[in-house]
Amino acid sequence: MRILVVGAGAVGGYFGGRLAAAGRDVAFLVRKARAAQLRDAGLVIRSPRGDVTLRDVKTVDAASIDGPYDLVLLSCKAYSLDDAIESFAPAVGPGTLILPLLNGMRHLDVLTEKFGAAHVLGGQCIIVATLNERKDIVHMNEVASMTFGALEGGIDERVQAIAAELSNRGFDVYPDENVRQQMWEKWVFLATLAASTSLCRAAVGDILSAPDGKRLIEGIFAECGEIAKQNGHPIGEGLVSRAAATFFVPGSPLTASMLRDIMNGAPIEADHVIGDLIARGGPQQHDDATLSLLRVAYTHLKAYEARQAKTPA
Repeated sequence: MRILVVGAGAVGGYFGGRLAAAGRDVAFLVRKARAAQLRDAGLVIRSPRGDVTLRDVKTVDAASIDGPYDLVLLSCKAYSLDDAIESFAPAVGPGTLILPLLNGMRHLDVLTEKFGAAHVLGGQCIIVATLNERKDIVHMNEVASMTFGALEGGIDERVQAIAAELSNRGFDVYPDENVRQQMWEKWVFLATLAASTSLCRAAVGDILSAPDGKRLIEGIFAECGEIAKQNGHPIGEGLVSRAAATFFVPGSPLTASMLRDIMNGAPIEADHVIGDLIARGGPQQHDDATLSLLRVAYTHLKAYEARQAKTPA
């Protein structure tokens, strides 16, 4: 199976690097600067699951794609989706499947409109990783998993074939019969964490120590969960329990990657993670007389983006 990994950042680099280390036929679609860095230093993974240094990493750009790939693993940031699509479009042939690992749901609408639903799978990943100053991929704990499935539900032959190709490669693989539900539940979890920590510019433990901090997180989680329910994906008790064990731990240093991006003056996925969730919500998200907590958080994020747009590069 020919696999094209779009990007070689923390997510694409980790999963693609593990596949390449296991002998899979993997190429990375990257910009010239990243290609040069990979050529000089290799692709380096630092992880509790085992360190890897790959030499002779196969890289391509849009102009050098030499025909269709069997699987496109899409791991870009949401704000880079249009550019990514333009770059990897030459790799999509009649039998190509696109497995996106982006957060939220908007990207599914964009991808299916561009390539057709038959070419797009639902997917998500769970990993805490970043690039250090040397552009090594630093995996911060042992959790690294990928969940995927057919958008229409069920586990068909396509999903089974991909699961066989990806399994036992240094991360956990979960084919899922109802991947949209899994994606919605992750979205609720992530949006709660991103909205809460970005709005307060603080870690979970610091928010909990503030007056009404616990109520703030509870309120945002409830709003996100209600939107999921309105869209036919009520959250399960498993997510409720996981949220309680994550969001309400005194002293927790947990923050969302969105907050870390804000603190670094980097672009953020405000529209994809928070704005699109609001757009899919019911009357309480659109009633001009009521400003929900989620809308307050979104206003905060958009103000940050407006300020960054005026900041000289």
